[in-house]
Amino acid sequence: MVGGMCACDKGNSFQIEGKIIAAEGDTIYLVHRNLAGAQLLDSAVLKSDGSFSFKQQAPANPEFYQLRLGNQIAFFAVDSVETLQAEAHGSDLYRTFTIKDSPTNAQLKQVDSLVSLTAQRITDLENQHKAKSIDDMTFLTQLDSALIDYKADISRLILGNPAGAAAYYAVFQKINSYLIFDPYQKQDYAMFGAVATSWNRYYPDTERTKHLVEFTMNALKVRKRQEQQAQLLENTPIETGTGLPDIVLSEVNGEKVALSSLRGKTVLLDFVVYNADFSPKHNMNLNTIYTQYQSRGFEIYQISFDSDEHFWKTSADNLPWITVRDPESVNARLLSMYNVREIPTSFIINREGDLITRIEDYARLSAELEKVL
Repeated sequence: MVGGMCACDKGNSFQIEGKIIAAEGDTIYLVHRNLAGAQLLDSAVLKSDGSFSFKQQAPANPEFYQLRLGNQIAFFAVDSVETLQAEAHGSDLYRTFTIKDSPTNAQLKQVDSLVSLTAQRITDLENQHKAKSIDDMTFLTQLDSALIDYKADISRLILGNPAGAAAYYAVFQKINSYLIFDPYQKQDYAMFGAVATSWNRYYPDTERTKHLVEFTMNALKVRKRQEQQAQLLENTPIETGTGLPDIVLSEVNGEKVALSSLRGKTVLLDFVVYNADFSPKHNMNLNTIYTQYQSRGFEIYQISFDSDEHFWKTSADNLPWITVRDPESVNARLLSMYNVREIPTSFIINREGDLITRIEDYARLSAELEKVL
């Protein structure tokens, strides 16, 4: 036994007990998943019928725990002083683990299922796109649709009980290491705001609530600052003598950059998607061009149409040229304004701001730049 059983009063403790069949004699561990990471609380040897029982002090707010059997993990939540009845099969702890008559843990399972289905849907799209069975725009459209469908389902769960463990669990879910709900986006922030407000009301002054509120308020401050900067730029008239549609979008650091601000340089206006199989090679080739021509007054204004802002920020952070993102993704007006038929597509703009040529075959890029530099 690790740490010993909690000698708490019955009225201030929770208990999880049950059976894990086909694992008799194995050791099972109870782990607390707190903000700092995993904390081992207790262990027990499964009895001849697979039964076990753990008792611990009840948390001040909904908390998350794991049962670990070998390298297998089953996740559950505790949101009150209660006794949880668990069942599982030792050969597949994660998939077979259930807790009877626990709406909270049923919702955690629902969240996990929706995340898994969405992740698989995105993986299938990526594979189709890589195999060229769907084009760039179809890939982006269906990727957005997958995320929109997921958010619609999860939003109903969150708003149904924002003070619950499942709501907290849902807003912090990730696909491919990226938060699905982005607190820096206005439409997603509402979910974080609802959970933070409810937790602050029902579980004030707890560590998890303080972290959630601080995280949410910091995101709000950043977004408000970005909106103020955008408002200032929108109120500043931008003149384009050629009638070329101007573009004003945010870089990774949140600062907005206007395409027209690059007047006086030869510019490659590049329409891309970072979360695509062509992207790494594309940017490596652009880097060669950029290194060759930058000293001659050449600049790249690269626009991402990725739906996943976190992926774009991570991918674009170390690129030496101007990298911005259109949050409208595949619905962006820019794609029709510039008649973008496929991605990647580029345009060369001369020092006077005139559009010189469209680049879809990037093998021509160097030769076309030599004509205007």
